[in-house]
Amino acid sequence: MAHIALYRTWRPQTFRDIVGQQHITKTLQNALREGRLSHAYLFNGPRGTGKTTAAKLLARAVNCERGPAEEPCNECSACRRILEGSVMDVVEIDAASNRGVEEIRDIRDKVKYAPTEVRQKVYIIDEVHMLTTEAFNALLKTLEEPPGHVLFILATTEPHRLPATIISRCQRFDFRRVPLEEQVARLSLICEKEQVAAEPEALQYVARLSDGGMRDALSLLDQVIAYTGDRVTMEEVLAITGGIGMESFGKLASAIAGQDAGAALAIIEQLMQEGKSAEKCMENLLYYFRDALMLKLVPNAEEWTDRITDVAAFRDQIGAFSNERLFQIIDVLNRYQTEMKYSAQPQTIFEVAVLKLCAGSEAPAAAAAPAKAASPGAGPEVMAELAALQRKVAQLEQKLEQLARSGAASPAQGATGRSGAPISRPSAAGIRKPAVKPDPYLPYADSPQLKQALGKWGQVLQLVKERKITVHAWLVDGEPVAATDDELVLAFKSAMHRETTEKPAHKELIEQVLEETLGKKLKLVTLMMKEWKEALAGAEEPAEEMRLEAEETAPAGDVVDEAVRLFGEDLIVVKE
Repeated sequence: MAHIALYRTWRPQTFRDIVGQQHITKTLQNALREGRLSHAYLFNGPRGTGKTTAAKLLARAVNCERGPAEEPCNECSACRRILEGSVMDVVEIDAASNRGVEEIRDIRDKVKYAPTEVRQKVYIIDEVHMLTTEAFNALLKTLEEPPGHVLFILATTEPHRLPATIISRCQRFDFRRVPLEEQVARLSLICEKEQVAAEPEALQYVARLSDGGMRDALSLLDQVIAYTGDRVTMEEVLAITGGIGMESFGKLASAIAGQDAGAALAIIEQLMQEGKSAEKCMENLLYYFRDALMLKLVPNAEEWTDRITDVAAFRDQIGAFSNERLFQIIDVLNRYQTEMKYSAQPQTIFEVAVLKLCAGSEAPAAAAAPAKAASPGAGPEVMAELAALQRKVAQLEQKLEQLARSGAASPAQGATGRSGAPISRPSAAGIRKPAVKPDPYLPYADSPQLKQALGKWGQVLQLVKERKITVHAWLVDGEPVAATDDELVLAFKSAMHRETTEKPAHKELIEQVLEETLGKKLKLVTLMMKEWKEALAGAEEPAEEMRLEAEETAPAGDVVDEAVRLFGEDLIVVKE
């Protein structure tokens, strides 16, 4: 007799046999018992979780000669013939192959006819998301108000591709990934029935590889049994699946802890010689340190670390790693795993990542030169972001300097209109901001309000950093130089830092922190440090004393002689 695949041989024949979907099977059983069946159902979820199986069970349950009942009897003529697929009133359609509007119109034309062999017509449309838009439109009205003798069951792995008008006409059931414990229990039962001796660790590994799909787990178990015969061991499962045992990663972790680069490279070379892929090795090593972090930080974390078979031995392996070191390792591996996706040499990327860990690197290379504004405790992502921002600032400042040398008017110089007032120009950061004159604030350069602000400026910077570290990176370039009762003046060395601080959202955040720290509401005023120093220097120079002096007058005789010479004697009359 020809061999039948395990997932077909052990397909559930009752609702109680479906693994890991009790929230669905119980609801359907209650509906069958109380006669509250809907006219349309939508079963969606990952592959191999029981959607089509539940649909076929529901078709048998509603047409069972001893029902409708909570479970099909699987003994009556209707149940047996539906199971064999020989009942014309129970139609299973593969929407991936019959996705056109004509097939749906054919269904629409036939639903009005009463069933001829069983109690109720059932249409099971598998992979329903593959239907065309026109086919969905043709199905809409029939799905909403079908005849009383028709039941629609739609199944899909991609419910987001269904129109909302289709989903709203169905009762939706979300199938979940089968929990690992339930998968292992089901695999153990099947091995017992098939008279196969299997190690629990091997079954657990098979279940883990299936990613929550019971059908995938049974297919893999079928393959392993074909290789090993009537005994399944962990070594044989690893050999046939290309998996990697935890002991290999334990050795690699020990080499990393001891900073033994030679031993680490030897382990990697051995894994490659055994045919393991670098991508899979990187993924499993990341999982290894993830589980290590969970065991160190989370109480009773064994339920979230199902990859570990011997928890005590695993704890001994990871004892040399601190929590901070584990975070750093995961950051490095995650970054190199992303690079590996686009690399033509994934093995080299894997080796570089492990060598970096053996060298005891404290952070990814992108954050090797963090911005001076960041504190030593900042995370790697923040450090990398600040470093990138600093590079952009340096490039923009260089461009501004080149423009100034070429004679272009800078935003600080500005142009003047007819009234002589400065014309606002867009700044390098794209912000249109009127110029601020420093002169009105010079009398407040040594005010008590300024001394108070300077005394608490460190607290202000710390609070801003906690709220938004990128704003802190710009603000540290500013220095309080004057303060009134309702304004605080900051002088910036960099125009880019000043203009970014002036953005409404950033400015609002800083003013809020100032109010919380100083106990009063202050408006933030910004200007350039160069302009402030020039204004201070001008104020310190003594002003030139202006005096009014009387002009010397010429004698009267000289005036008369000059008038006569110019106009002649006939026109001149001299009066005493």
